[in-house]
Amino acid sequence: MDQPTVGILHPGSMGAAVAACATTNAPAVLWCESGRSTASVERAARFGLTPVATLAELLDRSDIVISLCPPAAAEDLAHSVAGYRFAGLYVEANAINPERTQRISARLSNATVVDGGVVGSPPVGGKKPTLYLSGPADATARIEALFADTAVQAAVLGTEVGKASALKLSYAAFQKTSRVLVALAVGMAREHGVDEELIEAASRRTDSYLSEPEYVAKTAARAWRWGPELEEAADTLAAAGLPPEMLHAAASTLARWCDAKDDGELTLTDALDQLTQP
Repeated sequence: MDQPTVGILHPGSMGAAVAACATTNAPAVLWCESGRSTASVERAARFGLTPVATLAELLDRSDIVISLCPPAAAEDLAHSVAGYRFAGLYVEANAINPERTQRISARLSNATVVDGGVVGSPPVGGKKPTLYLSGPADATARIEALFADTAVQAAVLGTEVGKASALKLSYAAFQKTSRVLVALAVGMAREHGVDEELIEAASRRTDSYLSEPEYVAKTAARAWRWGPELEEAADTLAAAGLPPEMLHAAASTLARWCDAKDDGELTLTDALDQLTQP
């Protein structure tokens, strides 16, 4: 049975949790501690990841590398990896548009690149996200095996690099924009003193984000990640000849919450107040 050593770039809240699942079928999951924050060090330790001093060491020791970072950093990170002529299996699992994924695949000419997209919350506390994959069949099969019997459910979409990215951003376009619309609707109603009535009206319907406005504060805390992801989705819409303005507007709204990054103490009132500040 294949027992690959895995490297994770970099262990954020999603990356660390996904990497921890990989430890089920890998003898070691490495991460590079150079230049990372104290929070990253603590998170990696909590999930049982093995630190290495440099990116070069991580790439030299890893059979499979998984890239999970903020969208804006994806290509620079891949460029750094390409500079070391990494020849293993590279999973580009960031929330970036298919064109960027294909550029990364072309740049990593020595590696085998699999396109990946995580749909769902980090695999902790019983949550089971799906890691969609597309790329060479033997490579996607290795990733399926890596996450077999774990909380990460791998699903192969085919051999075309870009399909997994397209699915991820299609899902994100709805899921994340709908929460932005909740914030705007509740903020408008609050201005006119009818926010409680709005929420009550929405609660008569099933599966309405509008009936759960407490999620607005969580949205604000995640805005620093969601905004760039929606910009990627907007670019994907434009490339398909579809209007991207709504997603650009949602990303612009999320940008007003830039000071709320990962603030677990933020309240609905705080989040709505921040939204009114240009």
